[in-house]
Amino acid sequence: MSVVPLIITVFKQSIMDLQKFLTEAGILVIGGVVTVSAAYYLIKDDIKTYFRLKFSDQKNEKDSPLLSLRLQAHERLIVFVERINPSNLFIRLHHQGISLPELQAAVLNEIRSEYQHNITQQLYVSSSTWDVVKNLKEDTIAMVNNGVKNLPQDATGVDLSRKVLQHMAGIENNPYDLTLDLIKKDIHQLF
Repeated sequence: MSVVPLIITVFKQSIMDLQKFLTEAGILVIGGVVTVSAAYYLIKDDIKTYFRLKFSDQKNEKDSPLLSLRLQAHERLIVFVERINPSNLFIRLHHQGISLPELQAAVLNEIRSEYQHNITQQLYVSSSTWDVVKNLKEDTIAMVNNGVKNLPQDATGVDLSRKVLQHMAGIENNPYDLTLDLIKKDIHQLF
């Protein structure tokens, strides 16, 4: 029979310990809530300012200097593609009585010069777009050189122009137009 009073005493002690624990836990929770509330009240303006600036930075990201540089790079590449397009290139460089070697040299010099002038634009465009532009330049040089190889010794600059432009007319998908479309798609990904 002495076991029952012992159990009751232990049970009462456990209830008292539980009450003491709950009281202390309640005091700590209330103290924590008061501390967090006071801290929030003191820094709520700073938090609002932070989020306002954070979201305004995201909105102004489209106005960033990097975006401006990227757009300018795309514009320069469009100009480059247009300038090395044989239909524009031969019109710009051809003059009355130009010989085949003179026109070939002028065309190759113009293509390489334009490319060197725009080489830094690769920093601001996608790698795939730059690769296509670079390959277009190489293909244009190869097309001009191949055109010269298939012409007779007494051919003129007009013959080279005609040969290259006839070759271009036979191509189903104009590579210059395809490259311009790719550059435009690259620009649209910025927005």
